Amino acid sequence: MYWHELTIHTTEESQEMISNFLHEAGAGGVAIEESGTLNKKRDTSYGQWYEHDLNDIPEGQAVIQGYFADGTDLQAVETEVKSRIDELSSFHIDTGDVKMSWRRVHEDDWANAWKQYFKPIRVSERLTIKPTWEDYTPESEIEKIIELDPGMAFGTGTHPTTSLCLRTLETVITGGEEVIDVGTGSGILAIGAMKLGARHVLAIDLDPVAVASATENVSLNGLSDQVTVREGDLLKIIDTQNGDKDTGLGVTLPVPVVVANILAEIIVLFIEDVYKALQPNGIYIASGIYKNKEDLVEQELIKGGFVIEAKHRDEDWIAIVARKV
Repeated sequence: MYWHELTIHTTEESQEMISNFLHEAGAGGVAIEESGTLNKKRDTSYGQWYEHDLNDIPEGQAVIQGYFADGTDLQAVETEVKSRIDELSSFHIDTGDVKMSWRRVHEDDWANAWKQYFKPIRVSERLTIKPTWEDYTPESEIEKIIELDPGMAFGTGTHPTTSLCLRTLETVITGGEEVIDVGTGSGILAIGAMKLGARHVLAIDLDPVAVASATENVSLNGLSDQVTVREGDLLKIIDTQNGDKDTGLGVTLPVPVVVANILAEIIVLFIEDVYKALQPNGIYIASGIYKNKEDLVEQELIKGGFVIEAKHRDEDWIAIVARKV
């Protein structure tokens, strides 16, 4: 079977939004390659190893490929995606000098080939991400394994924003917490929270494909009874519930921890909703923040009634730990 590969040269800042545009335009899979700036220092603090050399994509840039089945109206896809990329400037998202091109590829060239690059990776002292098709033996008793089969629709969990969020969760989860994971994607943060000792996680996402992926990964980790995955948004959940009332979704509002690994522009849109969903002194972990949006998110969190407890960084990305006051 042959597919049509749409390649887009853009910025790391805009990659998640553009990837979503490709999914919504009907892509059967999306691949992302970020800058491998040759002088970049790689993190080996937890014994990570890297099978491939850094690429020569310019710093701050990214290359995204979307794969579309034969019979797709390619011109309509390109027009739709280009129009949506152009709209990102109204959200002050820098897409750079966007270039788009097509080529026809055989399914064997991409559908499973990417799996050879996804190896077990230890992202923190206690958490290791392991693809389901790889063998791995934990190196210590405290090491917890996150089994993951993200599929072509979602990342492997090794993107800086995800590993950053997992390490930040490790500093927040002490045991027994109820957690809401907003925009769960593959479900990796919900699974990570449970592995760190949370009591129950409500994982929500607007995308039904993400919900299906998260549900499968939660099951792979034997956590179907401890992680509730639902399609929807945080506002809908808190609007249909009263304070201190069982939601019927495994957690009781308000909760002590909310985590969201999404774009900064989206984070600032539902700060008030997160505030309502959190207990007094509750913790909000906001990740997916590119360096040029750090001040914006911090200011909006403070305006929304939060105090900034900590910031964690990985390359050009930031995770903010904010406490409700």
